[in-house]
Amino acid sequence: MTVTPSRTPRTDTGGSVTVPAARTASDDTSELAPASRNFLAKAALVTAVLSIAGAVLGLVRDQALARLFGAGSETDAFLVAWTVPEFAATLLIEDGLAFALIPAFSLALARRAQGAPGDPVRALVASTLPRLSLAFVAVSALLAGTAPYVVEALAPGLPDPALAVDCTRITALCVLGFGLAGYCSAALRAHRRFLAPAAIYVAYNTGIITAMYVLGGHWGVRSAAVGVAVGGGLMVLVQLPSVVRQLRRKPVTQKEPGDSTDRAVTVALVATVLLFALCRQSQTLIERFLASTLDAGAISHLNYAQKIAQIPMTLSMMLCTVTFPVVARALADGDVERARSRVERDIALASCVLLLGAATVIACAPQLVELLFQRGAFTARDTAATAGVMRVYALGLLGQTMTGVLVRSYFSAGRASWYPVGAMACGIVVTAWIGALSVTPWGVYGIAAANAAGITVTALVLLAGMGPRSVPIRTRGVLLELSRPLRAAAVATVAGGFVASRVPAPVPGLAAGTTTVAAVFVLLCWALDAQGFASAVRSATRRLPYARSR
Repeated sequence: MTVTPSRTPRTDTGGSVTVPAARTASDDTSELAPASRNFLAKAALVTAVLSIAGAVLGLVRDQALARLFGAGSETDAFLVAWTVPEFAATLLIEDGLAFALIPAFSLALARRAQGAPGDPVRALVASTLPRLSLAFVAVSALLAGTAPYVVEALAPGLPDPALAVDCTRITALCVLGFGLAGYCSAALRAHRRFLAPAAIYVAYNTGIITAMYVLGGHWGVRSAAVGVAVGGGLMVLVQLPSVVRQLRRKPVTQKEPGDSTDRAVTVALVATVLLFALCRQSQTLIERFLASTLDAGAISHLNYAQKIAQIPMTLSMMLCTVTFPVVARALADGDVERARSRVERDIALASCVLLLGAATVIACAPQLVELLFQRGAFTARDTAATAGVMRVYALGLLGQTMTGVLVRSYFSAGRASWYPVGAMACGIVVTAWIGALSVTPWGVYGIAAANAAGITVTALVLLAGMGPRSVPIRTRGVLLELSRPLRAAAVATVAGGFVASRVPAPVPGLAAGTTTVAAVFVLLCWALDAQGFASAVRSATRRLPYARSR
């Protein structure tokens, strides 16, 4: 299935590109017409379904890891090596290359639509893919060769560094797979093809789960590292047919050669987006560095808590995954107002989804952890520790989501910007400072609190800098709107936690707490007239009259 955008032509004003009203049947309208609300809804639905499937498989993966290997020193060793795929996913798939490549492909598609000589899309691939592929291979080899030093730097207090070194060498292979997968994903999303990119984490987690159960009896936790490398290859394979189809498309019309207005994927652009992503992922380095000095299992408790708590953030960011190419294309067409309106709607809707999920995570943390992980080698003590960490960590989820939404605005024009790197550096300083001060008295809770504080500072700095450097949103109005679901979430969290604590069994307690949180949140958002909530309701009900008329 390929989601096809609306074929409604549009004429822009104010310096934007004029789209012809008459098109032939062979035209690729995804390159020309602005995305309609119907298309965005369908694309978001496809992305949501597959992202949820990937998230569910991610939980199954973590459950398998907990069941087979528990939360002890062996799992800690693997989770140190897990830093490699976590960094690679952020740098090469989620926040890194996507910020550079999607605007570049959007500009190439805009120039193709204007009839530029040759094929700007193929020219972009020819100039970037070979060089990036060589870089991915080189980094994989470098990580494998320096694995002992990497482990020593990441977790100097680890009791079994040899196992962590072995796992790090194996997971280093994922850099090549993730890099190529991220490139394919950026190209397809710029072409408004979202099915294959949304399926990559389904393929990835399937590879890890299969490897753990097939090889775990002989290789122990090293089998999970093998699964990471295999999963990276599967991420490329699920996207390759779609990429080949898009690159085989031919331009509709061509102009005579003349002056070119190409903006290449410059070294400065790649440097800024990768440094931002590197700084953002450095929070994990700080956590594991500090946690390696605590008792065995501390790294595992942080990991499992994050995996659950980040699910609401993942769900809230799905719409932004779909709309980032839309914002980039709007700026490529010179339509700043359309880009601003889209970013403001994204903030409102993403914050509502995130805050509902965060309220549920905080209110029902013990029930969630017990239901998902308490079996096999994962004990009730591990459940209590993980639930406590998860509640503290969830306090920073709004900052995580706002950072993810806002930073897209800085890079959507395809230009280098050092401001997001500075904002993220401020957050890292706060995380490191608070973490170093609080790890001794409060242990893993202090580390989680430092993470939440640091990313919240980053979000505030990014919001303060919105304007000429990025899409110029109306900051005061955005903050006022954000306060409405935030108040609703605070009340819903208290109510849901109270109800869930009164039910002894985990499944009924989780059901009662979740229902209470949802009911209170929805009623308060409706009473406060939260824009994001109203937008979600309108999207869900817009097609009902049409459906009834049929």
